[in-house]
Amino acid sequence: MRRTVFNEDHEAFRETLRAFIEAEVVPVHDEWFAAGQVPREFYYKLAELGLFGINVPEEFGGAGLDTHKFEAIQYEETARAGVTFGGSGVHVLLALPYIKALATDEQKKRYLEKFVSAEEMWALAMTEPGTGSDLAGMKSTAKLSEDGTHYVLNGSKTFITGGVHADRVIVCARTAAPTAEDRRFGISLFAVDTKSEGYSIGRKLDKLGLRTSDTAELAFVDVKVPVEDLLGEENKGFYYLGSNLPSERWGIAYGAYAQAKAAVRFAKEYVQDRTVFGKTVASFQNTKFELAACQAEVDAAEAVADRALEALDAGELTAAEAASAKLFNTEVAHRVIDKCLQLHGGYGFMNEYPIARLYADNRVNRIYGGTSEVMKMIIAKNMGL
Repeated sequence: MRRTVFNEDHEAFRETLRAFIEAEVVPVHDEWFAAGQVPREFYYKLAELGLFGINVPEEFGGAGLDTHKFEAIQYEETARAGVTFGGSGVHVLLALPYIKALATDEQKKRYLEKFVSAEEMWALAMTEPGTGSDLAGMKSTAKLSEDGTHYVLNGSKTFITGGVHADRVIVCARTAAPTAEDRRFGISLFAVDTKSEGYSIGRKLDKLGLRTSDTAELAFVDVKVPVEDLLGEENKGFYYLGSNLPSERWGIAYGAYAQAKAAVRFAKEYVQDRTVFGKTVASFQNTKFELAACQAEVDAAEAVADRALEALDAGELTAAEAASAKLFNTEVAHRVIDKCLQLHGGYGFMNEYPIARLYADNRVNRIYGGTSEVMKMIIAKNMGL
């Protein structure tokens, strides 16, 4: 089926990005995998390529565009090559929308030029030990000092992607107690400088997948956060978080589709080369049927991904639509990647093959950004159930 979501400019970007990946990422990706993170210096290369400034206003060194289509191409091209860019996706997809929507003009001047150049890498710290998806249950606190010049931040966060390399982290913390009517009230957002006294990085978490993405525990002990680093208004943080969830969930949905598409490519290439019983694996009817079924699912996921992308760019993607896209595409990717690994036989279980890494990387898609069960709750509520 012919796609209409991308134009010539997008395809030119795709060619540039593909060449960059082949030259700068593929040769060293095994080293990153073994180390459990990408080198901090790699982000400067992404900045030079212009990836961090696409959606940043021109006055701050960006391209001034308002589209997620270049991010979509990054999902497709990294999956196609069987590589990742570490935690850089959080920098753009998660952190940038908060800066653009909530930062004052003074804050944008301080933050965005360093954001575009990778001088400051950003992460987002919401989840706490024991709370999971229940953000309203967070315990971290930020109390305003008596002289009103700073907040005193205390608490901890976990599962923070990009947490090791981050120079600034958008931290969610309670500035007021929840009310009887609204337990979500009282959460605020802060752009915390990771060099602040009392800020510490705990374990770099040992994950099943996404091995090149630095994911960490963070701790805050009497960290002084200047009032100038409060993002948005006090006590409205939960609602700010909710407004950005559709774009976050779109990103997971699109990434899952891209992974499924890549899995079919890896499996097709493998079965055409692999010989058993004197015949290529591709020549067996079961192989053809399995890959045909996978391709049909990928076609459906692509349509869902593209439709959600167009709606997101138009500012029309609803929470329920984003949840539906995430639920469908992550479940499709789960089924497709599992079948494609099976077609690799024993080699599919070896990390030297991209399908094995893809299998592990894909598993978290049904957990983070809201579990599949939470997505079903959102969809059911929208149905009036």
